[in-house]
Amino acid sequence: MEELIKQASEFFMSLGYFGIFIMMFLESSFIPFPSEVALLPAGYLIGTKEMSFIPVLLAGTLGSLGGAGLNYFLGRTLGRNLLLKYGKYLFLDENRLAQMENLFDKRGELIVFLGRFIPVVRQYISFPPGILEMNIYKFSIFTGLGAGIYVAFMVSVGTLYKDYEHIINTYIVRYKYLVALLALVYVGYKILKMRRNKKD
Repeated sequence: MEELIKQASEFFMSLGYFGIFIMMFLESSFIPFPSEVALLPAGYLIGTKEMSFIPVLLAGTLGSLGGAGLNYFLGRTLGRNLLLKYGKYLFLDENRLAQMENLFDKRGELIVFLGRFIPVVRQYISFPPGILEMNIYKFSIFTGLGAGIYVAFMVSVGTLYKDYEHIINTYIVRYKYLVALLALVYVGYKILKMRRNKKD
């Protein structure tokens, strides 16, 4: 697994800024691809003066926005009908879907923005806005803001590393799934809380 991640990172990084764009596009779409594979090595290369911060920031942010946009349009064109058809198997009916729509109407921008910082969730957070037909301009603005801050942070962390392989072995492989697990626990807690409130 670690060797595969390393090879993928080295290949795309050999493409320069365009490689960063591609990796972040993949990471933000429905294709499972860890963003750290792109951003931490890019930060490392900034530290060694082989890349520049602003082009990396632009490539990473635009790639993230492009991948998120793909998920948004897939959700908008395909998702709602499938949700209504198969949602009953996931305890989702029209009433609950209406509740989701109401939540995104009130807090959609915040959900989209914060979702860019959560591993795994970040890859799928763009489907609900598309399914629920969130305003595309609001979606793009808050997705871009969240993605830009995330890219800047991860690249900055990458500049602190002095050894490329150390990035792969310590951060990417070990800690990504811990954060994802904590995020899933939190989501599960919120769902249980909503169900209890509904029963009361």
